[in-house]
Formats: sequence, C-alpha cells, structure tokens
Amino acid sequence: MPSLDHTRRGGRSGELSAPRLRVDTPERAGLDPAELGHLVREVHDLTAGEDPWAAGVVVVAGRGPVIAVQEAAGWAVRYAAYDPETDRGVELPRRSRVPMTVGTPFDVASLTKLCTAVAAVQQIERGTLGIDARVGAYLPEFHAAARHGITVRQLLTHTTGLRPELPLYDCATDAERLELLRAEAPSSTPGTYLYSDLNMLLLQYVLERVTGRTLDVLVHEGITRPLGMSATDFGPCPGAAATEDQRRPWAKADRGMLRGVVHDENAWALGGVAGHAGLFSTGRDLAVLCRALLSGGAYGPARILGPDFVDLLLAPPGLGFAVDRPWFMGELSGKGAAGHTGFTGTSLVLDPATDTFLVLLANRVHPCRRPPDSRPRAAAATRLVRAVRGT
Repeated sequence: MPSLDHTRRGGRSGELSAPRLRVDTPERAGLDPAELGHLVREVHDLTAGEDPWAAGVVVVAGRGPVIAVQEAAGWAVRYAAYDPETDRGVELPRRSRVPMTVGTPFDVASLTKLCTAVAAVQQIERGTLGIDARVGAYLPEFHAAARHGITVRQLLTHTTGLRPELPLYDCATDAERLELLRAEAPSSTPGTYLYSDLNMLLLQYVLERVTGRTLDVLVHEGITRPLGMSATDFGPCPGAAATEDQRRPWAKADRGMLRGVVHDENAWALGGVAGHAGLFSTGRDLAVLCRALLSGGAYGPARILGPDFVDLLLAPPGLGFAVDRPWFMGELSGKGAAGHTGFTGTSLVLDPATDTFLVLLANRVHPCRRPPDSRPRAAAATRLVRAVRGT
C-alpha cells in the first residue's frame, strides 16, 4: 500500500512553506475595490425578492494569498416545503429561518469530482496508477469497461462514452447497483466528450482497489487534513444549508426536505460517499484548495501534489476540472482558468494567469430543483477578472 506520509507532513526536503490565505483589503490583493463592491451587491441581489435565484449565497474571492471578498447573503434554510400547486416554496416564519453565514457548509454536489480527480493524480504521481492504463487492468470484473478498453485518462476527461448516469437509486441492494455499473457499456464512441457521473464512480472503484482505502479516507488523508480543510467531509453534515424538498415526480426519490444529507440520489443510494458527489464544504475551505493548486500544490507547510502534476491536472482539457468554460467562468475563461459547477448551486474557478480564485456557493435547489442558470456565476467571475484589469 502506498504511503501517504509525505502528504500528511506536507513539505518536501528543502521546500519553503507556501503562503496561507489571509483576509485583507482588495487593494492589498491587487484588485479594484469598486468592481468587488459590485460583485458583493450582485450576490445580495441573487437572494432578494419572493422568487430569488437562490435562497442563500456565499462568495469567497481573492488574489494571491489574500481573500478580498468573503460575503454571505440570504438564508441557509428559508422554506419548510415545496408546493407543486403554486410552484413556490412554503415560507418558514422569519424566526424559524436559518441565516446564511460565511461559515455555512454546503452540499457541494459535483465539486466532489475535483477531490476525486486530485486523489487520482496523487496516485499517478506515486506511480501506483497509470494515467493511460485500462480500467480493466485494475477492475477486471467491470467487464463492460474492460471490453471497451476504457482508460483512466478517459474517466478523468469524460471521454469514455458512458451515459450521464444510471438509476442506481432504484436498485434494492448494493449488489444490484454494482452489477449495473459492471455491465454498463459506452453509449457513444469512446474518445468523444460526454459528461458523466459514472466516470468518477468508476474512478472511485479504481482508487479504492489500488490503494486499499475508501474514497473518504483518501480525500481526508490526502487532501483535506494536510490542507487544514476541517469543514470539508462526506456527510452527514447537520448544520449545512438546506437543499431540496425531494419528491417524485420532479426528483428521483421521495425523501422530503433535505438538510445535511447528500442531495444526489445516486450518492445517497451508495451511502453518501461517491466519486461524483457527497462532499460538504465551506467557501473558505474551497478557497484553500484553490490556493493550494494556484501555488503549485502547496499550502503552508503542506504539499498535496508536485507542480508538474498540478499542471497535468489543470492543463486543457483538464483532469476532472473543466477548463475555459465561459458559461460559468465568464471573462475569466480563455487563458486556462479551471473549475467546476455543482447541481445544488455551487461552483469554483481558479485562474493561474491572474492568480485569482472565486468560490460561489448557493442552495439554488432549495426548495426545489429548477432549470439551470449559470449567468450569475459567469457574472461574478467577470467582476473578478475586471477587478484585476482595473488595477
């Protein structure tokens, strides 16, 4: 079993510590305070009115080691239920609502994929996982993936051809869920891009096979503990922002109003720990992850990846990370910005070209899921890059 000791200790022989994040003024970060003022106001606007974009939002943004914006707006818990007759949330009395704070944890949904990707690249760095190795070499019982020659790189770049998801939540047992995954063949030609949760689920099984450790342990020991991300873990997380009044037909399971348990139905069916979803985190913790990657894999005395392997992770098309996607990165896209979004309303972007990062967390699915709308994410990212230009 490969050792995680160098990751837990952090630094390597002769290395200096990388700067830790600190809260300071926009000017100290080399950012235009007027643009960031617009960003803060626009974040508050997202939670205003009777039918807001999201019940609550947290934004953390900065440049270099400086957090220049750390703001919360709206409510972590606003609604008691969703009323399908009126297509509106049933409002809690104000005294029963829970205000959003900058320390509120969120179900980060598909941002979990980023930690799965980092965990995979850590094993690639150690030589225990081959980036172009076939999944079948590690998991021969996953006969469909083995038969089609699916590789680790294809899992990380969503080019396996696997369809977006399987109804694992409808299976009665774990054995049935596992057999569905083992039998699932590509629905399109491998090598072409098709975003799929199944890629990170298969990658989870690969990682657990080559390390002998479960994914939650790999993420904790290899990423969150060395970086001091103490608010980041797989659920349950009782103090988290509420998500959905999850009921059929709009959802895939009947679970009622969710708070502190994973929203994704497949991750829930798998026990809350999954390669594609299940993590809870805060804006500050995710900013630390951004900072570590912008610093070549180091944060304070800790090092989670070597600089060359951070480059491998973030270079187009990205391993787990999406690169240069204007629909949620706005004007930050175009020169190598990397990040991801999550179905619950979460997103992060880090931009090596400007040394900036933006974490925007929202409980947009509270009280009910709605059509995708990433315009506020793109607008926030554009405010940040204009704050750099304005200096």
